[in-house]
Amino acid sequence: MNSVTEYLTFNVSSRRGFVNITSQVEKIVQKSGIKEGICLVNAMHITSSVFINDNETGLHHDYEKWLEHLAPHEPIDQYEHNRTGEDNADAHLKRQIMGREVVVAITKGKLDFGPWEQIFYGEFDGRRSKRVLVKLIGE
Repeated sequence: MNSVTEYLTFNVSSRRGFVNITSQVEKIVQKSGIKEGICLVNAMHITSSVFINDNETGLHHDYEKWLEHLAPHEPIDQYEHNRTGEDNADAHLKRQIMGREVVVAITKGKLDFGPWEQIFYGEFDGRRSKRVLVKLIGE
C-alpha cells in the first residue's frame, strides 16, 4: 500500500468563487503511479469547500444565488459569530452546506468519475491563500 500527500493553494481574488481543480488532482494521481485506490480531496480551511458536480456556468450561478439566499452575507450583524469582529459567518454556513471533502476511486490509474463529474474548490471568504489537501492511498 502506498500513500501520497500533496497540497494545492488557492487565492481567489473575490469574496466567493468556484475553481475547477479536476486537472490538478488528475496530475497528482498520474504522477503518483497509483493504479487502484482512493483519492481524498479536502479543504483545509473552515470557509472553503471541495465538492463534485457539473462544470456548467449556469449551475455555478445557481449555487451562488441559492447559497446567498440560505446564508446572506449582509446584514453582517444578523450573525452572532460576527460579534467577535469577523464578518464571515455566512462563509462558515455556506461551507457547511457545500461540504468539506470528496473521495474519488482511482481505477486503472485514473479518477473514476461518473458522467459530467468534476472536482471544484468553493471559496466563500476569499482574498487570501488557502490550502486543499490531496491524499492518495492505493497500489
